[in-house]
Amino acid sequence: MGRRNYLIEGGSGTGKTSVCRELRRRGFHAVNGDRQLAYAGDPETGEPVPRVAGVAAHRYHLWRIDHVRALVASGDEPVTFFCGGSRNASRFLELFDIVFVLQVDLDTLRRRLDARPADEWGGPGRVAERELIERLHISGEELPRGGVPIDATAPLETVVDRILEHVTGPLRR
Repeated sequence: MGRRNYLIEGGSGTGKTSVCRELRRRGFHAVNGDRQLAYAGDPETGEPVPRVAGVAAHRYHLWRIDHVRALVASGDEPVTFFCGGSRNASRFLELFDIVFVLQVDLDTLRRRLDARPADEWGGPGRVAERELIERLHISGEELPRGGVPIDATAPLETVVDRILEHVTGPLRR
């Protein structure tokens, strides 16, 4: 979609969806990968699997690689931001000009998860999901290596400003 393409990654609760909304509000083309590209699939083969619930769903949260490649190749937009996380990101990271990794401290993460609706991933009362989110947050094992770290504890407008400071060239629509 974009002649330049950027990935906004980070663990659950770091603000990927909020950053996507703010980029759109500012007039940028932004894809919410968790809503527009995600499906339940086998992380090894990519083959779709029946919908999985609870903690197990995390392992099967993939993005459609063919769709990511097609959006990047189209070049219809001057710039596109892809926001979200997937278990198969390593298979398409090379498509992005820059990968940004949103980071928050554990207390901020917990506050954000507490503020989620009870029916949302990691929301209140979803103990096993929250334990997984916290374990992954502490270990960082699923985050892309070599990405540009962004302190996502700052106000949303500041977080987006910091991302845009790294993006070179004219970005006006």
